[in-house]
Amino acid sequence: MLEETDPVYDEEKIELPWYQPVMERLESDFPQYFVADPVAIVRVDAQRLYVVREGRVKREFPVSTSRYGIGNQAGSYQTPLGVHRISQKIGDEAPMGTVFRARVDTGRIADIVTDPRRTPEDNITTRILWLEGLEYGINRGEGIDSFSRFIYIHGTDEEGLIGRPASEGCVRMTNRDVIELYDLMPYGSLVVIQ
Repeated sequence: MLEETDPVYDEEKIELPWYQPVMERLESDFPQYFVADPVAIVRVDAQRLYVVREGRVKREFPVSTSRYGIGNQAGSYQTPLGVHRISQKIGDEAPMGTVFRARVDTGRIADIVTDPRRTPEDNITTRILWLEGLEYGINRGEGIDSFSRFIYIHGTDEEGLIGRPASEGCVRMTNRDVIELYDLMPYGSLVVIQ
């Protein structure tokens, strides 16, 4: 018998985790790519990247998206929204701080700046996860193609700016965090930027 003080649960009032609609959309709209685990979700509003595995957020990292805002046009230096997949992974076993130019290991190690300031070179460091857009008219196609725009998740020598918009279109992470993400996310994993 139900006592007056017993809680009554109304299924309509139970809130789903914020990422549940994202996962459901991936499963229904991208079945050829969706394998459920893991999925990375970049929230531009929070400057955070979440790794969802087994239906739960397993890791959360601070990131930096574009200081020019969100957008998909080539030459805009903006971060594109939408569903992507990891098309290439570059930097296996490279030492932390390794500088890449045109996705090639230069053999140099960057000085990592932890103060909130820009560096003269704006280096791409440590690891690169090159993103391919999967949504025509949003992040795939002529003039808006994330892959052709060289949109990456990567390390940076400007670690002091992580957590605020600071990049030129890519998703930046600390060098330690991008190594962890690189190891967590297999080739072909889905990345949603929202």
